[in-house]
Amino acid sequence: MKRAYLVLTLAVIGAAIIAAQAPRERLLFDGKTTNGWRGFKKPAFPEHGWVVEDGWLKHVKATGQDSHGGGDIITVDTFDNFDLTFEWKIAPGGNSGVKYLVTEDRSGPIAHEYQVIDDERHADAKIGPHRATAALYDAIPAPATKRAKPAGEINTSRILVNGNHVEHWLNGAKVLEYELGSAALMAAKAKSKFKDEPGWGTKLKGHILLQDHGDEVAFRNIKIRELPATSTTR
Repeated sequence: MKRAYLVLTLAVIGAAIIAAQAPRERLLFDGKTTNGWRGFKKPAFPEHGWVVEDGWLKHVKATGQDSHGGGDIITVDTFDNFDLTFEWKIAPGGNSGVKYLVTEDRSGPIAHEYQVIDDERHADAKIGPHRATAALYDAIPAPATKRAKPAGEINTSRILVNGNHVEHWLNGAKVLEYELGSAALMAAKAKSKFKDEPGWGTKLKGHILLQDHGDEVAFRNIKIRELPATSTTR
């Protein structure tokens, strides 16, 4: 009896240690404030263009005096190995994106982009699947079998960066994967608008960016779990 109790106790302690060591998920957006975010290449959050509304971090469509919008916004923190999940909804005809491994030493916010767009209405999405929802923008297409919900409805997305391995997920299904620095990715880069961009396609530590493309888009439940470099999460 004592031996069984000891084994059970050790098992409980072991499970507690493993749980304590496991990477913890945290919110990047608390649903109430813009804490943890700022403008790209700016010290503070934009004064216009982006608002917190009903638990969403929302970019309002740029019109009139706000025709230039508020600009792209980035996380204050930087990340290199992570599991990022978020919900989003795009207005009819809208275009946006979530970029990752973003650095501010380039002239603009050039980075790997998870495309967020109205596939049915926006002209860019009609160019091809490499510019449609969940694609690695202009490089790796999202399959036609993906389960994207239409404009105005809520989609759930996931971006996994684990070492050089990257995955894009949409509504619970993996839509693409690639390896940073691989010959296949460099070949895709050579055919893309990023062909002359140094560093694109290689592993960097950087910010998460929400794109201001001038259209209405909203994000919520933005969560990240930082992973150790040796993680085997898939």
